[in-house]
Amino acid sequence: MSSILIIFVLKYRKFLTMGKKSVKLYTDNVLEEFYKHVLDGNIEDLHIPHSDVFYVREAVQAHYGKPFTLEHVEWAMRMEGWTDG
Repeated sequence: MSSILIIFVLKYRKFLTMGKKSVKLYTDNVLEEFYKHVLDGNIEDLHIPHSDVFYVREAVQAHYGKPFTLEHVEWAMRMEGWTDG
């Protein structure tokens, strides 16, 4: 491993394993949002949608032929009774 990666892991290890993530992700740029939170030092505020949300979004977009945000799809799934726990 490179020394930069080792420093990153040692510095942010406790944040990368936090169990509760309460703030919702309001962007479809998941990777960019993750790195932004890491650089800002507030990774505990990051919410990455469950993989189900990504799969459902792809299916809905293919069915309707128009784009949907992750936020909208996750909201609709929760309104239908879906939970990620």
